[in-house]
Parts: sequence; structure tokens; C-alpha cells
Amino acid sequence: MPIAPPVADRTMRVGSWGHLVLALTMIALGILGLMKGDLTAAWEPGPKGMSAREVLAYVCGLVSLASGVGLLWKRTAATAARLLLAYLVLWMMMFRVPGFFHALTVDVYWSACQTAVMMAAAWVLYAWFSADWDRQRLSFAVGDKGLRVARALYGLAIIPFGLAHFQYLEHTASLVPKWLPAHVAWACFTGAAFIVAGLAILAGVCARLAATLSALQMGLFLVLVWLPVVTKGSITSFQWGETLVSWVLTAAGWVVADSYRGIPWLTLNKR
Repeated sequence: MPIAPPVADRTMRVGSWGHLVLALTMIALGILGLMKGDLTAAWEPGPKGMSAREVLAYVCGLVSLASGVGLLWKRTAATAARLLLAYLVLWMMMFRVPGFFHALTVDVYWSACQTAVMMAAAWVLYAWFSADWDRQRLSFAVGDKGLRVARALYGLAIIPFGLAHFQYLEHTASLVPKWLPAHVAWACFTGAAFIVAGLAILAGVCARLAATLSALQMGLFLVLVWLPVVTKGSITSFQWGETLVSWVLTAAGWVVADSYRGIPWLTLNKR
């Protein structure tokens, strides 16, 4: 049987706070992309050709906006989740996977993992809100099976985030707020936290705790590292992109963490 969204009243429009935040995030991404006429940082890197890039920018904006709005309404939530998940899978296949055949650089695996985290969140929502059509034709992707795949995808995706902290230790340490001591130690700790959380989710060992803490950690990056830069006013395009990506990843991680509601925090081997 498919898993219902974790709400007491099935007539409610949203399944959780994470669901609401992700829906609003997708709406914001859509509006931003359509206003810019270019890909937002959440979809980068995209195709190099300018004509194809401009077309895809508007498609991404429309998909983001339509899925975000659709996720806010009970009658359209299943269609919106299906649309978002299908588009993210297509994006992964077209613009992320091919990069692994050229070079296994941090830019390649980081962007792939970023898309995978978004896919995991969309998959959770798809598993929650799947309609009869989905349960009849795509039963492997909804309900308990769908949630297991979504959680495993999320666990796999955040492990490279932690590895990148060690691969670029000095750069990561430079991002630690100046008022905190031992910047290198904090960089190592946060990197290790991502790796441990990913492994715990994959193994089903305290998975709810691991997913929640990983989402919290991404939220703290947004609040402690990037928002202070934004408030200063002098922000580069790179810093703005990192702020936006941190926002999206936090919202996506929140949805995955919400998928464990009802499961004890310290449960072992409960995937």
C-alpha cells in the first residue's frame, strides 16, 4: 500500500512543513528563472549552446513554477510531483551522467549530487501523493518501495558533499564564520558529518536522526555562511549561486527528513 503523507487530515493541501517549503522554493526558482531568462544556480551547469540554453532556461522556469504551485493543492499534488521527478530524472540523464564519462572532478559529481538530492525530495512527494494511475502502472516507484529508493538516493548524494570538504579543505575552512574558532576542525567535522549521515541512511541505522541532522547542517550553512554575505550587499554571482543552492538543498533535505516521521529516532535497520 502507498504511504500517505504524514498529516493527521488527508484533506490538507500540504503533507509536511518540508513539503510546503520545497513547493514555495520551486515557485521562487521558477519566477527567478523566468525573470532572468537564464538557468538558475539550482539547474547549473546546463548546455553550452546559447540558443538551447535560453530555451531550457524557460522550460526549467515553467516546470519549477508549475510543479511548485501544483504541490500546494491536493488535487494536483500527484501530477506536480510526477512532473518534477520526471524532469529531474531527465535532467540527470542529459546533463549530469554524461559528465562522469569525461572526468570525475568535483564540479561533475557535486552538480550530480545536487540534482540527486532534489530528485530524492521529489520522489518522496511522489511516493506520498501518487494517484491510482501511478499505483497501477508504476508501483515500484511509489509507497514503501518509492520511499526506500528516495532515501537511498539522498544518502548516496550527501556522501560526496562530505568528501568534497576534505578534497578542498582550505576553501571549506575559509567559509567558516570568523567568530568560530578552529576553522579547519569545523570543516573536517561537517565533512565527516555528511559522510556518516549518508552511510547511516543507507544502512538504516538511526536514519531519521541522520537525515534530520544533515538537513539541519545544510540549513546552518545557509544561515551562518551565505545569508551574512547577502546582507552585506556586495555579493558575487558565485556567492549568490551558492546561497540559492544551499536554500534548495535545505528544502529538499527537509522533505527527506520528514519522510521518516513516525519512525523512532534511534531505530536500527529501518530503511
